[in-house]
Amino acid sequence: MDKTIKLGIFPNMNIVKVRVHFEAILALCRKHNIRVAVPQELAEEYHLDACNEKAAGLDAAVSLGGDGTFLRMARELVKYNVPVFGVNFGHLGFLAEVEFEGMEKALKLLGTGEYTVEKRCLLQASVFSESGKKLTSELAINEFVAARGNLSTINHMELYINGKPSGRYKADGLILSTATGSTAYSLSAGGPLVQPGMEVMIITPICAHSLSTRPLVIPATEIVEIRLLPANLSSMALSADGVRICEIGQHDIVRITKNRKTMQLIRLTDRSYYETWQEKLIRGV
Repeated sequence: MDKTIKLGIFPNMNIVKVRVHFEAILALCRKHNIRVAVPQELAEEYHLDACNEKAAGLDAAVSLGGDGTFLRMARELVKYNVPVFGVNFGHLGFLAEVEFEGMEKALKLLGTGEYTVEKRCLLQASVFSESGKKLTSELAINEFVAARGNLSTINHMELYINGKPSGRYKADGLILSTATGSTAYSLSAGGPLVQPGMEVMIITPICAHSLSTRPLVIPATEIVEIRLLPANLSSMALSADGVRICEIGQHDIVRITKNRKTMQLIRLTDRSYYETWQEKLIRGV
């Protein structure tokens, strides 16, 4: 590749290993002819370019940390179609493309353009009032979670798919996940592992008060709505990728659809997801 790539680096400096190795990582970037930009709070300290609000000029971006660090970075950069990848400094790191030990090889491949870009499906949630007014709208890389705000009560919810009643739930909440997010909260709640390139929506109840309630996998093109039933005694909270968005009132409607944008994930290895799942799940036991 003749062009010098400009890489946004988003490190979690609360992780000791990231702080210790950060300057060595910058040296590797210089070695492989990669120009670096970092968040504003680090730019002056390390005499580097700062990432501006619209990520202008970035050819790619990398997170240094765990899955939470990756999600915080990617949630902003998908809006500007910046390809992203993660280097795992955390525990499991399902979303990471490489471990820290493989970073020099990854940067070399990035600098020479020897990588592919994989598109991942995203979800969009919009919350409407009873009058039809849109209250909020947000995207999710991993999942949306509609969960109880009061820990002493059970939530009573009704699910609609394409406008038709498709199930009633007595549960702590519902997870609506992408295939990418099938290894996250949905997995912990008993949901299935799904090949992350698939365009599906996974609906997983949280602690359902019924032995017959099971996760559901549907095409991401379906329109899903969550409504609270009259038996519900309190409001619920809606979150996206672990970030609280808003409360869901008794008469509000949460509508989940496929987002028009995709996450562009940089692939620097040829490992299959089936190998990765086994390795990381066994590591987490």
